[in-house]
Amino acid sequence: MSLIKKLLVALLVLILVGGVAGYLLLQGDEAEVPLADVTGTDPTLAAPDAESFPTVNVLKPIGWEDGQVPTAAEGLQVQRFADGLEHPRVVHTLPNGDVLVTLTRAPAKEESGGIRGWIEGLLFERAGAAGPSPNQLVLLRDTNGDGSADQRSVLTENLDSPSGIAWGDDTLYIANHDALVSFPYRLGASAITSEPRKLMDLPPGGGHWMRNIILDPDGERIYVAVGSVSNIGDQGMEVEQGRAAIHEYNLETGVSRIFAQGLRNPNGLDWNPWSGELWTTVNERDMLGSDLVPDYLTNVPVGAHYGWPWLYWGDRVDERVEAPRPQYLSNYTRTPEYALGPHVAALGLVFSEQGNRMGSRFGRGAFIARHGSWNRVPASGYDVVYVAFDERGNPQGKPVPILTDFITGDGTTRGRPTWVDWAADGALLVSDDTAGIIWRVIAPNAQPAAEIQRVRGESLPPQSELRGDPADAFSEEFARENPPQF
Repeated sequence: MSLIKKLLVALLVLILVGGVAGYLLLQGDEAEVPLADVTGTDPTLAAPDAESFPTVNVLKPIGWEDGQVPTAAEGLQVQRFADGLEHPRVVHTLPNGDVLVTLTRAPAKEESGGIRGWIEGLLFERAGAAGPSPNQLVLLRDTNGDGSADQRSVLTENLDSPSGIAWGDDTLYIANHDALVSFPYRLGASAITSEPRKLMDLPPGGGHWMRNIILDPDGERIYVAVGSVSNIGDQGMEVEQGRAAIHEYNLETGVSRIFAQGLRNPNGLDWNPWSGELWTTVNERDMLGSDLVPDYLTNVPVGAHYGWPWLYWGDRVDERVEAPRPQYLSNYTRTPEYALGPHVAALGLVFSEQGNRMGSRFGRGAFIARHGSWNRVPASGYDVVYVAFDERGNPQGKPVPILTDFITGDGTTRGRPTWVDWAADGALLVSDDTAGIIWRVIAPNAQPAAEIQRVRGESLPPQSELRGDPADAFSEEFARENPPQF
């Protein structure tokens, strides 16, 4: 066989392999359960349908035209707080009203080989996530109070795929993909000239590379959300050490510990103002079909385990996981508090707080940026939603849209909402990473919200003696006969 014929045969084989791969990727699993039914405190969970090839439905970002804005819920107005930013992700407002934002992408990594690596590259590029990380921390300032930032400065570029931002006691904390670092920083400064001080190493990069952080209300500890490398531990659990978890770092002693685990990809972090508990948004696993598994919003008690990779939504076993399951896990795994829908990619989270100006309709709850799916048919997320909480600080009802119409309907999206935080004037700030915009949302006629009152109750009286089986204390019958005393 001549060289030319061999080359032609090889080319034909490549075309056939590429065609088969493309065909399989485009044959996605279409959702059968309405998205709304897979949200709330009691979501509908379909039977798992394990996929050999993932459903792929990547919407291509096309940006917003001049003067174009997302659709806001009735009574709310939206405008551009800042634009022309390169992939803005985490937004954080300082006590003096300055707004900080990390411009960032995934850390550089070695190219994956074969057809899978080639396909991954194409998907990242189509989703607007490809390219080197800008590695900038930018300060935005609105000096005339018109709702738009008129001053902009780069505080530092001495970063490595930065995400989370926190500030306290003249210290700025930043979470790089591989380390928690700090800088001396006085409010109002327009630059950081010092080198970062490493506080603790973090598991680097991986499939989920963002590292969000939050200080506790006393400013004594900092909490760091770290996502998994893989979907279900399919690269071995050794590489997942310290991942799929929230870490707690003591600023005084420099000692860290795993605060909670079994959270495949925790992102948003905020303190529930009614209970004082830490809450988070979590991206759940893939390749069980378009109807599974719902991303979620939940509280995070110390020592909690949410089941990843072995279990999901409480006691549901993922039969695909090959790693041995810890014996204690089935009885110990917590069920999330609130489902946000399958594959919505829930990221930024803030609770209502004193001074917010979103109006009484949105006065007691949580605001969540749903970044948008890449593997669900039809697409889900690509919006900002509000989850109402009851007077005791528990979520209720269904997610209510706050910002919508990011999706065009023709396989493209104008942007992808990523993070949320409160501006000094009570407006909600929303970063839109692929569009390079930070949106400002407000109910223009609303008065600043009043201080939120913490829900407190009296402790139950101690038992003087042990009666019966201690396990009875967890039964429904025991709860009916011995109601909590508040």
